[in-house]
Amino acid sequence: MSQIEWRESATAAANAARELPRMMSGYFEEVRDALARNTKAANLHPVRLASKKIRYTLELFRDCYGAEFDQRMEALKDVQTALGDVNDAVASAALLKDVMPNSEERKNVREFLKKRAAEKAEEFRVHWTQQFDAAGEETRWLTFLRHPRGHAATARTKAKRPAAKKSRKQPTRS
Repeated sequence: MSQIEWRESATAAANAARELPRMMSGYFEEVRDALARNTKAANLHPVRLASKKIRYTLELFRDCYGAEFDQRMEALKDVQTALGDVNDAVASAALLKDVMPNSEERKNVREFLKKRAAEKAEEFRVHWTQQFDAAGEETRWLTFLRHPRGHAATARTKAKRPAAKKSRKQPTRS
């Protein structure tokens, strides 16, 4: 996922309309690539980080978008939550490697956590392919992000605004 190229001369909405669709498209591509390579639970951590980055970047532009923004963010939070569940199980299993080294119970708990991580990774994959990245969803995201609230109106207003005229004071009559 790339960085935002902020143009000082443009409004926040114009910057959002130009940059956020490109970033979101990169996010979709990154997650698809990761899932195509390997869906093992331990390999989903970079996807989790990318999801956090795109969500927090989008939230910076909340005021540029209308009511649909919160619905879209809920969908992204669901992705992040699913990936957080995977990460929790993977991290917990890793923490156990140094605890109770000779315990049979530790082995059982680690196996449980590995199984849980794999199940959660599969749940994420299904959620991603059937909901978040279902047919047409990327296009809906990109269309939404290209049209911040007020962006078109602001551009039209600037284009129609006549040049300021110097005012000449008329003498007042007494």
